[in-house]
Amino acid sequence: MTSALAFAHRATRTWFEASFEAPTVAQAKGWPAIASGASTLLLAPTGSGKTLSAFLVAIDRLSFRPPPARRGVRVLYVTPLKALGVDVERNLRAPLAGIRATATRLGIACRDVSLG
Repeated sequence: MTSALAFAHRATRTWFEASFEAPTVAQAKGWPAIASGASTLLLAPTGSGKTLSAFLVAIDRLSFRPPPARRGVRVLYVTPLKALGVDVERNLRAPLAGIRATATRLGIACRDVSLG
């Protein structure tokens, strides 16, 4: 599992390993490309971990990397359906809270990441 999470801060890896048995195929294949900055298309069935595939790299970077010198939007998610956007937001609340709690438990500074 470590190689799929090579991009992640220790607190993110610790949270993931405590929360999931292993990355899904979509996550294991998607994270290296996403972390490298490459344009990435994940095609996988519902419930295959695509949301976390798409967002864990961003959550990790927003939480633990220094902020850029300029303020502003750092991640923009565009969805064709309002209901899908609501589902994505709801699905990201647990990882955000879990990573923040893990970092606190480990004594690691973690910035708050806001949705919306």
